[in-house]
Amino acid sequence: MTKPILLKLHRWTTLIFALPLLALIVTGTILSFEPMAQHAGIKPQSVDATRVVELIKRHDPEGRTTGISINSAEQTLTLRRAGTLSIASGEPVATPSAVAGLFLWARVTHEKLLGQSWLVTSSTIALVAIMSIGVLMGLPRLRNTLSGWHKGAAWFTLPLVLASPLTGLCLAFGLTFQGGMAQGSGRPMPMVDAVQIVANSHDLANVMSIRLRGRGTMARIYDGGELRAYAVTPDGTKALPRNWPRLIHEGNWSATIGGTLNVVTSVALLTLLTTGLWIWARRNLRRRTQRGRDPAGNEASVSAAVS
Repeated sequence: MTKPILLKLHRWTTLIFALPLLALIVTGTILSFEPMAQHAGIKPQSVDATRVVELIKRHDPEGRTTGISINSAEQTLTLRRAGTLSIASGEPVATPSAVAGLFLWARVTHEKLLGQSWLVTSSTIALVAIMSIGVLMGLPRLRNTLSGWHKGAAWFTLPLVLASPLTGLCLAFGLTFQGGMAQGSGRPMPMVDAVQIVANSHDLANVMSIRLRGRGTMARIYDGGELRAYAVTPDGTKALPRNWPRLIHEGNWSATIGGTLNVVTSVALLTLLTTGLWIWARRNLRRRTQRGRDPAGNEASVSAAVS
């Protein structure tokens, strides 16, 4: 009796959240390639610190920007509140490249579906519930059928497909499992000073972003294929404890391996969602067909009896 109830919960939760889950999975698939693209596009020693400082001073003379992003592959510098600039010409970039634009669209949609972050969170909770119900229904009998492949794929990829939404919920609720970042005192560090401090110990081509965080400053820098977070202080940079939920969810613990596993996870989730909906649609269509045939059969028997 319990299993039919679980099956109904599993099915109806999937149907209710099918569209938002599809959007999250598709955008997540796109974002799975971002770490690999970022790391592969790094051009060592291609970003000059003096030039970056010059552009910040020119386009943010009052020092109000709270963060910058560097793209060494496209040679662009993005200042919060000031837009994206070409490092070579110093002029604003009208539109991002197709790849950068795709990643930006996917990230915005993935984090705020239809502009609503609660919809992302509720859909992620629903995904965890769907998987948990599937586990509670017990081990499957592996058969060469659509249902058999659906169940087999779910169980064989269970650690991956569970880790993705669980780490996503950790990010949504601010669970980092890392110690607090050292906070500065008084006025936040000017961004030009932060850039110079980071450049003293790191190649700016490996720097993805530098931004204010509370009263401190944090930089995200590729180090051996991992996107590490560093605290930026007047004394230099210091590696922060790893935010494992974020590293696992984004695949940034290893640009190559982590990104590849995220692609596999996204494909598995997309397969499970589409096959689950297909199974439901096929059964529903079959039942309607059977119901449509019964009246015809009854009419035929009545006609035969009359004749």
